[in-house]
Amino acid sequence: MDVQQKLAILADAAKYDASCASSGGAPRDSLNGRGIGSVDGHGICHSFTPDGRCVSLLKILLTNYCGYDCLYCVNRVSSNVRRARFTVDEVVALTLDFYRRNCIEGLFLSSGIIRSPDYTMEQVAEVARVLREVHDFRGYIHLKTIPDAAPGLLERAGRYADRLSINVELPTEQGLATLAPEKNATAIRRSMARMRVHIDDARSAGKEASEARAVSMPGAAPRRAVPPPFAPAGQSTQMIVGADAADDRAILATSATLYGAYGLRRVYYSAFSPIPDAAASLPLKAPPLQREHRLYQADWLMRHYGFSHEEIVPAASAGGMLRLDLDPKLAWALAHRERFPVDLNRAPRELLLRVPGLGVTAVDRLLATRRVRRLRSEDLRRLRVPLSKLMPFVITADHRPGRALEAADFAERFRPAPVQASLFSG
Repeated sequence: MDVQQKLAILADAAKYDASCASSGGAPRDSLNGRGIGSVDGHGICHSFTPDGRCVSLLKILLTNYCGYDCLYCVNRVSSNVRRARFTVDEVVALTLDFYRRNCIEGLFLSSGIIRSPDYTMEQVAEVARVLREVHDFRGYIHLKTIPDAAPGLLERAGRYADRLSINVELPTEQGLATLAPEKNATAIRRSMARMRVHIDDARSAGKEASEARAVSMPGAAPRRAVPPPFAPAGQSTQMIVGADAADDRAILATSATLYGAYGLRRVYYSAFSPIPDAAASLPLKAPPLQREHRLYQADWLMRHYGFSHEEIVPAASAGGMLRLDLDPKLAWALAHRERFPVDLNRAPRELLLRVPGLGVTAVDRLLATRRVRRLRSEDLRRLRVPLSKLMPFVITADHRPGRALEAADFAERFRPAPVQASLFSG
């Protein structure tokens, strides 16, 4: 099998892994004529698929052979799929070739488990080592790590990769034990904890080095020793949504724990896709993609808007699920109308962030503006915020919503209009 055939198989097999964002990498470039590639730290957007999606990384598996039999995985050992395997040199050559053609700025590499977790992790880390040390590649590298691998191998991967990720796979330990009995939830959390220690130590060492005074010999240029990096873009994980019975409340509770205990940069949510020859314990159809979208919105509220997961999906809600017809922030506001309307000229930042239609940037600009004058409706128009959603919840110098919040049909105004079904719609 030639490299092009392997690429077709292993790039397609990698599409189920969503955790491949390239933000947060350490800035590097080759402008001085040394090295290959660059990372600007703000994401990479140089290549697009035919349907318009941005492709920033060469996203492939080292191999789709796997000794595990996770029921939700198309590459499980019992699955009847076409198999392929790259060598380390083939992955390195593909990465450099795609970069030189200006198609990518980095590599996302995952793998099935072959021979043993240690052997697989050694191969994955070796790809990154060769790119960095042999070819001086300065682009973005994201490695999917294997929690059962030896700690030394995970530490080696962190020396060469910008970001590491360890997938928790499913929101609950019960779900993992049922659908992936060969995976150990305790081992996954233990590896995440080790990663956090290494990442925090590297950041602390870098901060201390930047603050320390340089001492040099007379006549020599002062230079500080640069501490070795370790996954400067942090670690992330992915959860499959809809493969087990976990509701949105349980999913967000797990995410909150992962952010707090392990310092994760991102939790990615991937809607379950039905696979060929699936086990009877798996659902017959995929969950609505809108559910995945609402989870991302709720996750954003937890990370940037000060919401707790209990607020976003209260226990009394319908089955612990997010509403699909309304975004989580608006749903929370409608359930807590007693807190509104909010006076934009007096309310603290924490409360402004809870107003539907106001994002973090808009709130910061409003706070800066109201230091010099009172806010008016025109200030909101200039921010290009969704006024139809925002105005019923706020008070400005020239606007009061009256008793709109008390209307019996107030919530109905925000539900999307019904759409006529099409004969050819899925």
